[in-house]
This record gives sequence, structure tokens and C-alpha cells, in this order.
Amino acid sequence: MARRRQLYEGKAKILFEGPEPGTLVQYFKDDASAGNGVKKGVITGKGVLNNRISEYLMLKLHDIGIPTHFVRRLNMREQLIREVEIIPLEVVIRNVAAGSISKRLGIPEGTRLPRSILEYYYKNDALNDPMVSEEHITAFDWAAPQDLDDINALALRTNDFLSGIFQGIGIQLVDFKLEFGRLWEGEEMRIVLADEISPDNCRLWDAKTSEKLDKDRFRRDMGRVEEAYQEVARRLGILPEAGNGDLKGPEVMQ
Repeated sequence: MARRRQLYEGKAKILFEGPEPGTLVQYFKDDASAGNGVKKGVITGKGVLNNRISEYLMLKLHDIGIPTHFVRRLNMREQLIREVEIIPLEVVIRNVAAGSISKRLGIPEGTRLPRSILEYYYKNDALNDPMVSEEHITAFDWAAPQDLDDINALALRTNDFLSGIFQGIGIQLVDFKLEFGRLWEGEEMRIVLADEISPDNCRLWDAKTSEKLDKDRFRRDMGRVEEAYQEVARRLGILPEAGNGDLKGPEVMQ
């Protein structure tokens, strides 16, 4: 494996220096966490599956003109991405009541929402990623009003497109989290979709049975977590060509 300099390690991924300026290598781990890191574990093969699922969905989004940081998949656990300035927001798009919105507002889980709802959370682990408003975002200069307009438009378009993809394979896209970044090309800047799209940050339910096919199985100790991720990949037609076997990660340069 190539020797690369590690730049950052998060809960589910590691970022390494890329092969050329303006690029990074994103490595997908099997580590899993919930409750902002309170609960930790390992989902065998998760990194392999998330790499493939995210690659597939990012390419589909690119095909309809949604800009992303994704360049190409390098191997079973790594992908080449463009280096972007991450905007410190998690944008959550909700189509069906589940998780925190059900707890906060007393809406029974599984209730179809009147329309898709966008929520914003400030990315700060020490503060448990608090929910914020557009006023907070623009007042504290996390994003300019025009940036926020672009983010909202991209998020809603992504939701419409992904909902259709999942509906076509018998899966309901309940809600999901997106992150965005600023991609600088000379003096020009544009907002692009970043991070990943996978069962780690999407709630995916079987359209007929409402069986959970996402990380909620880990959060709620429901079991069969690996099988749920595999089922999503199977329905998308992208089970890894070498199975879910673990691959050695890149050797880290200190």
C-alpha cells in the first residue's frame, strides 16, 4: 500500500494527503459510533460497502449536474476526492418522522411529513452538534446568505433524486445528512457536496415492511447490521467484487 501522510481521522473515515495538489484520499473505516461517539463498535465490512455505495450515488448525482468533491474510487476502501473548505454545518433533510424530530416534537415515528424539511446542525462535537437556524448561520458567518441558498437548492434536489433512486429498489429514504464545502478554483468558488452518502448517514427503510436498513440497527442494538448494509448494496447492484473482506489500510507516515 502507498505510504501517505495522515491529515485527519474522524469517527468513520481517515483523510490522507492526495497524490497531487488539491486532492485528498478518503479511507473508509469499519468503526461505528452513535450518540456523538458515546456508543462505539465495529461493523465488519462497513467501510468497503460505504465506499462503493457512496461512489455509486455521488456519480449518479454528478450525472444530473450536482457538483461533488468525488473524483474516483481508488480501491475497496479508498476514494480520491477534491480538497474543499468544509462548511461547519450538517444539513438534515427529513421526509418521514424518525429519530430526533419524533422525540422533539412528539410525532410518531413513520409519520409522513407534509413536505420535506431541512434542518441545520452546527458541526461541533464538544457541543453535541446543536441545532441552529439560518439566523445563526449567517450571523456567525459560517455561511453567507448566497451560500445557504446554494446549499438549500442542492440539498432539496439531491433529496428528490435520491428518493427516486431508492424508491426504484423498494427502499424509502426517510431522512439523511449532507455536508457541503467550498471548492476554490483560482479566484472562483463554488459550493459542492462533500463527505459521503451511505447507510451511515441515511435512514433507509424497506418500502413494504419498514425494516431498517441503516445505522439505526447499530444505534438501537437491533442486530444484523452488516446484513442491512449488504442488502442496500445488493439492491443497488454494487456488492463489492471481492466481497466484504477486510483490506489493509494505507501505511501512515508520521
